[in-house]
Amino acid sequence: MFESSALNNRRTFLKQAAGLAVFSIVPRHVLGRGFLAPSDQISLGLIGLGKQSAGLRGQFLKNNARIMAICDVDKPKVATFAEVINKHYAEKADKESYNGCLLYNDYRELLNNKGIDAVVIATPDHWHSPIAIAAAKAGKDIYCEKPLSLTIQEGRDMVNATRKYKRVFQTGNMQRSWKEFRQAVELVRNGYIGQVKTVNVNVGGPPHEFNLTAESVPAGLNWDAWLGPNTVERPYNNVLDPSLTATYWGQWRDIRDFGGGGMTDWGAHMFDIAQWGLDMDNSGPVEMRPGKEGKGLVYRYENGVDMHHTPVEGSQFCQFIGTEGEVKVSRGNLTTTPESLKDKVIGESEKHVYFSDNHYKDFLDAIKSRKNPISDVEVGHRTASVCTLGNIAYQLGRTLRWNPKTEQFLGDAEANKLLSRPMRTKWTA
Repeated sequence: MFESSALNNRRTFLKQAAGLAVFSIVPRHVLGRGFLAPSDQISLGLIGLGKQSAGLRGQFLKNNARIMAICDVDKPKVATFAEVINKHYAEKADKESYNGCLLYNDYRELLNNKGIDAVVIATPDHWHSPIAIAAAKAGKDIYCEKPLSLTIQEGRDMVNATRKYKRVFQTGNMQRSWKEFRQAVELVRNGYIGQVKTVNVNVGGPPHEFNLTAESVPAGLNWDAWLGPNTVERPYNNVLDPSLTATYWGQWRDIRDFGGGGMTDWGAHMFDIAQWGLDMDNSGPVEMRPGKEGKGLVYRYENGVDMHHTPVEGSQFCQFIGTEGEVKVSRGNLTTTPESLKDKVIGESEKHVYFSDNHYKDFLDAIKSRKNPISDVEVGHRTASVCTLGNIAYQLGRTLRWNPKTEQFLGDAEANKLLSRPMRTKWTA
């Protein structure tokens, strides 16, 4: 993802680029089986090729984006990912082979490619902000996996760069494009459960300190680049960057150096729905305090709503409790009190939220229209902020007051120091 590589020497690049040029001028009618001409497609570069990237690859190919380039610091992952992409395009064009996918180990080289319209960022969270900001400067539109950022300041920097360079930015909070979550939010927004008093969010807890043993770095992995902007050096361990044959997902998010634990993992989904339902996409809570007997956490919003984070067994969910009923939503499941609300048809004259039933197509459509997608960078930033605020409150173990307008803690220098982190510029300049 982030180092110069023999994969990108001049000879290889020219060969691949020539292949793309030939492919681009072939008339549409001879490309075969519904294949769109490259000129009709949005060209994407994928940065970060772990397990999450496979699903993203499938979704964007399904929606007729053209995956033109890929990048990772782990060379075996780049090679394997390229095989899948090239096979896909060979089959679509009824060709025996296709070798047009450009391969990179340094995201900066990928961003220098003028033919790439947008990037999809699926790296570990500690890399999100440097890559996204650089992509905005390079004139690329951006799809970035959730949570948006590792720190609140980095999230605000991402918003500022997106606005400054007039980019389209979609955060990977794809539940906003799922019907059960849209229905839940519209029920709440239209007052079908009365005045909301309490929100319950069930997701995991905060991250822990680094506790892994050192292992030998596998061939082809640039570990220094994987650590990237982090100023604290950590040894390689396979749970951080699993091999292609591993059956488990990377567990880097459990460690504070790289992620925010369950609070930002599933929290970036379920706190997101809470923010959406409360119409707080441009704001956030004003206070965080320990729960009863020190268990869990309670957020308070300026309108008096309390949001409880008290993890319980079972699926992750967001539950709204009002004066006249309840709405509880999880993936594939919506329950309401009264029960009839579940299938309530929201009238044309009532409040409706942004409609999207395909998060990936919504991003591609926004690139064409130059309008904000359903989970714009500000939305992603505010959701990630809620998650991170909770982690800071857990870390400090006391009540914190927050100003969502200035994005500063009130009268708490110790807490404000945790809004950002030092970053080494070697991999970000």
